[in-house]
Amino acid sequence: MNTNRNKSNFIQLTHIILGNKDYKFNLNLNFTKIEVKDFGLKWLLPLNNNKLLNLFFCTRFFFFIMLLRFFNISIAYCDTAEPWQFSFQDGASPSFDGIVDLHDQIMFYLIIIVILVSWMLGIIIIKFNIAKNPIVYKYFTHGTVIELIWTITPALVLVAIAFPSFRLLYLMDEVIDPAITVKAVGSQWFWSYEYSDYISDSGEPIAFDSFMVPEADLEEGQFRLLEVDNRVVLPVDTHVRFILTGSDVIHSFAVPALGLKLDSIPGRLNQTSTFINREGLFYGQCSELY
Repeated sequence: MNTNRNKSNFIQLTHIILGNKDYKFNLNLNFTKIEVKDFGLKWLLPLNNNKLLNLFFCTRFFFFIMLLRFFNISIAYCDTAEPWQFSFQDGASPSFDGIVDLHDQIMFYLIIIVILVSWMLGIIIIKFNIAKNPIVYKYFTHGTVIELIWTITPALVLVAIAFPSFRLLYLMDEVIDPAITVKAVGSQWFWSYEYSDYISDSGEPIAFDSFMVPEADLEEGQFRLLEVDNRVVLPVDTHVRFILTGSDVIHSFAVPALGLKLDSIPGRLNQTSTFINREGLFYGQCSELY
């Protein structure tokens, strides 16, 4: 345990690596804050005013962290959907992270709107019912100020949502200097892939078909309707472009962990790109609705 004091009056308690993330845990000298550094970012976690309880909490917290480090326990990512899952699965690309951030931002506005509208309805039902207000003022039907508020406020909320939404949309549509191009052709019940940048011994591009593994042939731990006989292998930290088309009907190429979902239409080429920022096994399937 390193106890070197730094310039910010913090003691560095430990420096660990969990999975592919680099964490530094520091505790200030008054036992009132925990400083967590992750990839250059910094969060301060405030504690309560009882220094003895804070010391006890910090001791248990960092003892648990040291156990993880001692047994070399890394993070297990959720790269497939699970039964009764309510949240997103873990992402592996900047596109997916942007989608989650946009979702969280919209949920912030949505929660405020639900609370405000529910409060207004509750006040109207409780204070302005027929029992408490038997006499109605017939001219009390308009209010210029309140009408301006409930007209302008939703417009401002839509503008606040539109800017990050369009920004993410255009960033996801951009193909940035791809190092590898993969052509995916959708067919009924299987996909055909071609590595256009690589040539086999016969002089032809590397190509193969990928079929779903029948349910009777699944091994323990494999996923029904997701496991295939031939997997696409791609490098991490590399810009990859997908060129999509269909051979018979309209398909939808979707890999949720990478934030990919694009139609494969016969007679037309669509393209999308991704940047895989960690190693893993990412499942996808045709998401077209018939």
